[in-house]
Amino acid sequence: MNAPTAPQCSQAGSTYVEPVLVVGGFVKNFDGRLVLNGLDFAIAPGQSTALIGANGSGKSTLLKCLIRLIEPSAGQIQMLGRDVRALSPRDLRAFRAQVGIVWQRHNLVPRLSVLSNVIHGVQSRLSGPRAWFQALAPADVRGEAMQCLDRVGLADRAATRVDSLSGGQQQRVAIARMLMQRPAFILADEPDASLDPQTGEEVMALLLSLVREKGLSLLMISHRLEHTLEFSDRILGLAKGRIALDLPTSQADAASLRRFFDHQEPA
Repeated sequence: MNAPTAPQCSQAGSTYVEPVLVVGGFVKNFDGRLVLNGLDFAIAPGQSTALIGANGSGKSTLLKCLIRLIEPSAGQIQMLGRDVRALSPRDLRAFRAQVGIVWQRHNLVPRLSVLSNVIHGVQSRLSGPRAWFQALAPADVRGEAMQCLDRVGLADRAATRVDSLSGGQQQRVAIARMLMQRPAFILADEPDASLDPQTGEEVMALLLSLVREKGLSLLMISHRLEHTLEFSDRILGLAKGRIALDLPTSQADAASLRRFFDHQEPA
């Protein structure tokens, strides 16, 4: 299957910017079971894209394949101008530093302070103990980490141990750590899944505001239809291993998304 035609985004008159992500003919199978079959799509810079689908449709698998935490079986992945499947192990590590990831699980170090956890995001640029503990980090790194904490509204909790925070606060720390990477692209796997509705909405609003402010691109897995509609520019729907839905969010509503789910086979 041919790769999709890459959409271009006009900027400054005749200047054009290539998509941040192009996926073409993408296939993933596990032990002969086809999970994803011939996916074709592209994402433009500055776009917030929601990825929806029934449980077991392959959403999380796709996100992990995009940065080769899981190896694809076939197909093309061009992200941030790089042929992801062709990257050497060393180049792949450097590439992943450009991609911020927000998981359902926060993956923080509970016994360390909030500030130390945020400083961990600098590891792509700084190695050794200076990238692990706030007391050893250079002043400019601590200052940047505090700015990231301030952006997520937790600067006043910098010295607090992470395990004393609420789930919503921990997710904000994880987002601040991700910002410390200085990412060009963000992948989010149901960042609101473990949170109560109000906190989940606050976290999603925070992510979208960061995308808008910094001109980043976001590909997020979403199970809450109201969040899909409120916090995305575009919706991709996975069903039976393929892209079965692709439309601007402005053309969608809750009823149409429910019909999409109703027509899928049980996982």
